[in-house]
Amino acid sequence: MYNFALAFVICAAAFIIGEVVSTVTKAWVPSVFVTAVVMLIGYWTVLPPTLVSDSMLIPFGSTIGIYLLITHMGTVISLKQLQEQWKTIVVCLCGLGGMCALSLLVAPLLMDRNLVIAGLPPLTGGIVAATIMRDAAAAAGLQTAAVFAITMYCIQGFAGYPITAVCLQVEGKRLLKKYRSGEVTMSDADRTAVSKAEAATASAAAKKKLIPPLPAKFDSAVVVLIKLAFVGWIATQMGKIAFPYIGTISGAIWALVLGILFTTIGFLDTNSLNKANSYGIIMFALMMYVFDGLKDCTPEMLGAIIVPMIILIVIGVVGMAVMSFIVAKVLRMSFPMAFANGLTALYGFPCDAIITESTCTALAQTPEEKEYLMSKMFPSMIVGGFVTVTITSVFVAGAFAKMF
Repeated sequence: MYNFALAFVICAAAFIIGEVVSTVTKAWVPSVFVTAVVMLIGYWTVLPPTLVSDSMLIPFGSTIGIYLLITHMGTVISLKQLQEQWKTIVVCLCGLGGMCALSLLVAPLLMDRNLVIAGLPPLTGGIVAATIMRDAAAAAGLQTAAVFAITMYCIQGFAGYPITAVCLQVEGKRLLKKYRSGEVTMSDADRTAVSKAEAATASAAAKKKLIPPLPAKFDSAVVVLIKLAFVGWIATQMGKIAFPYIGTISGAIWALVLGILFTTIGFLDTNSLNKANSYGIIMFALMMYVFDGLKDCTPEMLGAIIVPMIILIVIGVVGMAVMSFIVAKVLRMSFPMAFANGLTALYGFPCDAIITESTCTALAQTPEEKEYLMSKMFPSMIVGGFVTVTITSVFVAGAFAKMF
């Protein structure tokens, strides 16, 4: 009775359980964590270790799937919005720099250096960073490090969510105090800030570009995918070129950069995978490919890496906090808001949007107060997620993959 179709159903069931729990808990319990727990318990009890391989998701997710996804990430970035939130970009980059610097300096004194290298990129970003480090560690014969990268990706949100919630609560109360006292009022710019953040991709799509869009009747889902795949293929070729002094640059990095470039000139469609109705299946395949590494995780191995995970998270978050504090002072930003922007690295979109809106709803006593809080906090949190998870983590993973 067991075959590729049933294997696919089991994988999908684990994925759905994670999404349901995340929805019920309003993202406080990450879906990836729940799915990982289900898969891990399954591997230790009734599921065959070849489950994901049997579902035939690995050949797709580990090759063209990841390049389609990374190139797509470049199609959802609004350059205009990034320009408007330049302070957020600076504080996020510096925060990640502080996280990496302190972790590389201190963590190897307390744990295996290979675990530090494998765990930092997933800590600074999302599934793409985790995938790159999982593959790099496995290629180097470091199976424990490969599992460490996956588990770090699965649990990082537990550190990010509560700290972010506290930061946003402090910032929200500070803003409301000024608003209620009449010290500040809602401006027209404030009223449009949230709508701009929510419609960033739509506004980008409306711009006139170098290459005009195809007529709707010809711009089918397959055409959108062909264009994404073509840019992904260029990225794979660029990844083979050795540059003076720096050597080769990961094809994943090229895919992101070229995705932004080709979207800017109009060759790629804005938000391509969603337009092709393909984002869900590609993300599913890629996540199952990542979770396939859990089949090698024994209870003993999991017990051995729990303490190093906690150590790396604590050191990394402290490094981010210190650097965020310094940069916030220099740029005259609120430290709680600056720290919250950097912490988006630990969960990304849509969790950054959910946490911010939930905080604004809880603090505000009137619709006008919520609108004011959203205008001050929502745009920078969305941009923070783009900068940390979507952009920077890919570069970090590309660099760290060469360090084993």
